Amino acid sequence: MPTLSVILITRNEEANLADCLASLEGIAQQIVVVDTKSTDQTLEIAKNHGALLSQPPDWPGFGPQKNRALELATGEWVLSLDADERLTPALRSEILTAIHHPAHVNCFAIPRLSWYCGRFIRHSGWNPDYVDRLFKRGTARFSDDLVHERLIPQGPVAKLENPMLHFSFMNYSQVLQKIDRYSTASAEQAFAKGKTSSPAKAVLHGAWSFFRTYVLRAGFLDGAQGFALAISNGQGTYYRYMKLWHLHQEKQIAILKSSLPMMAPALKLEISLKR
Repeated sequence: MPTLSVILITRNEEANLADCLASLEGIAQQIVVVDTKSTDQTLEIAKNHGALLSQPPDWPGFGPQKNRALELATGEWVLSLDADERLTPALRSEILTAIHHPAHVNCFAIPRLSWYCGRFIRHSGWNPDYVDRLFKRGTARFSDDLVHERLIPQGPVAKLENPMLHFSFMNYSQVLQKIDRYSTASAEQAFAKGKTSSPAKAVLHGAWSFFRTYVLRAGFLDGAQGFALAISNGQGTYYRYMKLWHLHQEKQIAILKSSLPMMAPALKLEISLKR
């Protein structure tokens, strides 16, 4: 009989984790939680659900952290979840069927229905939102991206039909917090890869992100939340490019400051000659 390990990474997820783990009832033989310095009740909730806990001292980014969780999994199959996601009874049944009769497929993509400040979003580029999450252990790993990590499976990927519920944003404070965190991480990742930006690029890319979400991806059909989502997508893109530009500005300032001591003798000589 195939066994299933569920892996999660957490940080201060007491508001989400209990419901997430409760939705795994009857499906998981192992739950792995890799936590990053939680200061709330996250660890207690995980322990109460029998999870295997790990608390590395550092934060290497989303992709590497999920690979740490994957290394602790022992099941024949692995399901990767975020704490704000839930399995429905229909999806649990479909997952069990899939791992018992995989039909020579090592990875399954699961459709995700996401909640944004009062409603599930069915357009705006958020639906259908297939994510590769269920896979045979040893046939996939996560990318090393600091943010927006992805699963890299071997071979073809089949699709499940029943969606998991994703309670991504319960209020607009969460939206703003995530915009700040993710734009910073994305800018740092782009900076490390040598990419550049400018205020003009930030404005243009931000405006395009809003237009694509609201018009091309029919965000207007999601009502007020669709408009707000398009705005927040535009903001996130704008700040990502502005923060990348600012990182390059800081680098230039640091180079200039470091060169001042070496330039001082030459400047003094130039001044004395002018006198």
